[in-house]
Amino acid sequence: MLREPALLELQCFPPIPYFSKFFSFNTIFIEQQEHYRKGSYRNRFQIASANGPLSLSIPLVKGKNQQQAITDVAICYDTPWQRKYWTSIRSAYGKSPYFEYYADDIKILLFDKQERLFDFNKAILDYFIKLFQMETNLEFTTDYIKAPTMGMVDLRNTISPKINSPKGDKYHQVIEYQQVFIERTGFLSNLSILDLLFCQGPEAVITLTNSSILPLRE
Repeated sequence: MLREPALLELQCFPPIPYFSKFFSFNTIFIEQQEHYRKGSYRNRFQIASANGPLSLSIPLVKGKNQQQAITDVAICYDTPWQRKYWTSIRSAYGKSPYFEYYADDIKILLFDKQERLFDFNKAILDYFIKLFQMETNLEFTTDYIKAPTMGMVDLRNTISPKINSPKGDKYHQVIEYQQVFIERTGFLSNLSILDLLFCQGPEAVITLTNSSILPLRE
């Protein structure tokens, strides 16, 4: 593992490249002083469907979210999106090898009526840290880090729906595994950690470890 700390934003059911960082760095700082940014994994995640990647977005209370502090962004519960998304997840992974082992836990996370997006995402991260027994030191910023200090690796906004492939990520290499619809869609990278969990179960840790790479020092 690298001694230098990494800096990440908090994401919703983050994709595999996000979690691989927890096997590359001894310490990860989560930016909690930023403003919300649209079009990111902060409030969306991707799962595999028979027709390819399916994006699910957590609805937010209407307002100027783009200018809001990330810890103030509120989740909207005016529509039954949790039930709808759980139906999508169950349809996608109901026949996966490990769905029955983790379905109850994931359903609890999804249906937990957190008021704030940040708290919702933190509960998800805490669950996977415990499940995968990740030993990385996790810290939260107390001030917004505009320019990281020397030695800190700034990875904010590098794992994004706008980046179609993680191949440019020098801390991550794509490790293919058997997905539910792989014969139909081919291997889909950059999916939510849910895909890896339901498809591989305990072996997900092995894939995350193998997908984590330490670049040569310049």
